[in-house]
Parts: sequence; structure tokens; C-alpha cells
Amino acid sequence: MTHTLSYRIFDYALWLAGFGHFVILIASFQVPGRLEWNRDLAQLKPFNRKLLWVQGGFTVLTIIAFGVLIFGLHSEFLSGDRAAMGIAVFIAVYWTARVLVDAFYFSHSDWPRGRVFVIGHILLTSVFISLAAIFAALLIWHLLFKG
Repeated sequence: MTHTLSYRIFDYALWLAGFGHFVILIASFQVPGRLEWNRDLAQLKPFNRKLLWVQGGFTVLTIIAFGVLIFGLHSEFLSGDRAAMGIAVFIAVYWTARVLVDAFYFSHSDWPRGRVFVIGHILLTSVFISLAAIFAALLIWHLLFKG
């Protein structure tokens, strides 16, 4: 693959990755209602309930930051800027860890039943894997082929 073709592929992949983070947010905003968090969280002590909402809020903030940084630092990711590569490492590790937690910590029986949840799980996991792969490949491209 030529440098120009690689550059174009990563150019498009980064735009898709930035957009993908905002697609994840659309799904995440549906989670509390679809999983009936109000009923389940009501059983927790107030501090534990607040702790889960805060943790969820920070997760949403992280995903927003990833999307904004990808869009805002698009050319820096393509050029291999050190700070952008540091962010790329973090994004790749973050989504890889998310996929591994899903694969090895959650049980299939943990997930809600129903076709919508199965399809949603497959689609989200596919997006997570794609994001991890894009940023891992970007790092490899810069280290092996551009370095």
C-alpha cells in the first residue's frame, strides 16, 4: 500500500472514528431508560447511586472528548504528532479494554434479553473493535512505515 493510499484511508477512518464516538453517545443515552436504571438504582444507598451516575457522566465526557479531539486534531493524527499519538494510544487501549471486559468479564446471561439488545450489543461491540483497530493501525503505520 502506498503512502498516499494509506494517508487517504486513515484520513477517512479518522473522520469515521470521530463520528463513531457520537454514535456511541446516542446509544448510551438510551441505556438508563431501556435498562430501567431508575428501578434498579433506587435500591442503592444514595451515595452508591450518585457514584454510579457520576461514573457514567465521566464515561460520557471521555467519549465526547475522544470525538472532539479526533475532529480537532485530525491533521495531527495524520502527521504523527507526538501528543496526538499519545491520545491515539489512550483511545486504542480504552476501546481494547472495553472489548476485553465485554468478552471476559460479562457473561452472556448478564445481558438483557431480546432481539433489540442482541443487535445493539453486536453493533456497539463492532464499533468498539473498529475504534481500537483504527487507532492501533494508525500507531503501527506511524511507527513502522513513517518513522
